[in-house]
Amino acid sequence: MRLDRNLCHWWIWHWWIWAFIAAMVLWPHAAPADTITPERITAALSKLEALAEAAVAGGAVPGLAIAVVHDDEVIFLRGFGHREAGKPEVVDADTVFQIASLSKPVSATVVAALVSDGIVSWDSKIADLDPAFRLADPYPASQLTVRDLFSHRSGLPGTAGDDLEDIGYDRAEILHRLRFVPPSSSFRAGYSYSNFGLTEGAVAAATPTGRPWEEVAEEKLYRPLGMASTSSRHSDFIKHANRAALHVKVDGAWAAKIERDPDAQAPAGGVSSTARDLSQWVLLILGDGVYAGKTLIAADALGQTHVPLIARGKNPVSGGASFYGLGWNVEFGRHGLSWGHAGAFSVGARSLVTIFPEDKLGIVIVTNAFPTGVPEGLSDSFADLVFDGTIGKDWVKAWDDTYAGLFGPAVAAAKATYAAPPSPARPAGPASAYAGRYANDFIGDAVVSKAGDDLVLRAGPAGARSYSLTHFDGDLFLTFPDAETPDRPSGVSFVVGPDGKASAVTIGFLDDNHLGTLQRVGD
Repeated sequence: MRLDRNLCHWWIWHWWIWAFIAAMVLWPHAAPADTITPERITAALSKLEALAEAAVAGGAVPGLAIAVVHDDEVIFLRGFGHREAGKPEVVDADTVFQIASLSKPVSATVVAALVSDGIVSWDSKIADLDPAFRLADPYPASQLTVRDLFSHRSGLPGTAGDDLEDIGYDRAEILHRLRFVPPSSSFRAGYSYSNFGLTEGAVAAATPTGRPWEEVAEEKLYRPLGMASTSSRHSDFIKHANRAALHVKVDGAWAAKIERDPDAQAPAGGVSSTARDLSQWVLLILGDGVYAGKTLIAADALGQTHVPLIARGKNPVSGGASFYGLGWNVEFGRHGLSWGHAGAFSVGARSLVTIFPEDKLGIVIVTNAFPTGVPEGLSDSFADLVFDGTIGKDWVKAWDDTYAGLFGPAVAAAKATYAAPPSPARPAGPASAYAGRYANDFIGDAVVSKAGDDLVLRAGPAGARSYSLTHFDGDLFLTFPDAETPDRPSGVSFVVGPDGKASAVTIGFLDDNHLGTLQRVGD
């Protein structure tokens, strides 16, 4: 499972409304504004710079860039390390990074601009904007709004559509097939972080303009803020010579092994940008829609993105109460109210924004590696320095440990399940028992064929993705579908009938929402 499906977001505990009321009463208040002196800010920036340099020197990430905004001014802007491990090109404030799910609050700002202009409302119904879109149940589909999709309370499971993206389907086809995904909760009753749910909300909101989402984002946000290196198209990202590669750990060292084209979920995860450009966006957010003395977005339209709508649980490291607004995490932590969002591709990107609106302070950190807790660790350390004058703990280590605890056991469990076949293992049937075409409405077609002495599974549009199958036991085969975890197996199991032919196949890595079973068609 690709980790950016649900990433940057800790696992979900559902609270009811009393939890929000309690949090409002009990959350620790930020330090009084008069304690955040220019001297303390200067000292904090100096230590932040040293921490970032140490992170790169110690191999925590190959490269990163940071922007800090305070009181309508960019007060820190710098890159550290290298764009690609082992190569001399350095990261600077204008290096373009893929920011993954940090795209979500950026896209929420674009929609806020549409709301401000009267083109759409946060409560516009998707059925009116995009009549072809469906959910599995007719009532939620008829009532679903842009607000519901941007707050992840539509009932769509968190991974809905990510599996289709993995096997090569484009945005339009993925959004069409969401109608086959059963809900994970009642409508508006549960939080489930959904890349393609938010993508539908953004695309639908842009529909009245008659132009693609990517053009609307440019017109409403990127160009007005002078974000010349920012785009929602992967093709624009790869045109930049000054761009950061994605890195994963290979034998304990960072390596640029994999590219990630997130165009299918561009509003949710496809923005690429620089620390300099993102600092201008933070200025707009801290200015309540005012930028360079001009109102670009009405304060009410933008302010709605920061209203906590649904409980997410607690921050797994700080323990602060955490909620989701419209494309934003809203937290009540040790330094008071904050707005933020993280982003990650498990193939090698990490990003973070944290804003303390009451103190007009914001920080953006973009890195070119995964897994790493460096963005959260540096952001939390900086906040401690600003508000308390000292760092309370090793936040980078705390976040590294959290990510290791979140993702490590899942990989280990998959390896353990298939560590060794039973002894003795049951033999496989002949290749002809399994070969053939299988299909369901959600996955579409999958073809199993013989290739030499092996079986190969092809799935996606026109068999876009190919997976070798290795026999494990009886009618169960293994494949290794994830490029970022090449040693993590997934099962592919067949149901063979009395006629010696497989009547169905269940593809484990496409079965997150119990839609991975395909029936044989033909012959």
